[in-house]
Amino acid sequence: MSLKRQSHEPGHRRKFLVIVDDTPECDRAVYYAARRAARTRGGLVLLGVLELEDAHQQWLGVADLMRAEATETAQRRLDDYVARARQVAGITAETVIREGNRTAILPALIAEDRDIAILVLAAGIHREGPGPLVSALGGAHSASFPIPITIVPGALSDEDLDAMA
Repeated sequence: MSLKRQSHEPGHRRKFLVIVDDTPECDRAVYYAARRAARTRGGLVLLGVLELEDAHQQWLGVADLMRAEATETAQRRLDDYVARARQVAGITAETVIREGNRTAILPALIAEDRDIAILVLAAGIHREGPGPLVSALGGAHSASFPIPITIVPGALSDEDLDAMA
């Protein structure tokens, strides 16, 4: 059972959620979500995920170092996309860093922040398919996902996205 979204209640606003990673199409998702958030007076949440399966198999000091380095890298990437959102839409995005599996973290974050109302993903532009997250959340999983998912084609230009946002 999913919790009711609060985004339209007084004192709340609809937030768009984007998972930030190092793929080229990530910029397309951030661009579109930032423009939509600005045009609808909403917010933008950028999520950085630390997937550190190997850290659990390391000595404590090594695991801590791996975690610190991954956190620093994720924070730098998030900061770059916060600047990008400000540049393209004049909004300041919130950032969140979580450790674990992306498909497990998403429902928990959405349950915590009931203003998050739309997940924005960008489809990959490579022959391998739309990308692992689009594939993981699409199909059978999307029927039980707690919020709508918007999938932005990764090959769209800024002008194309502006026309749709």
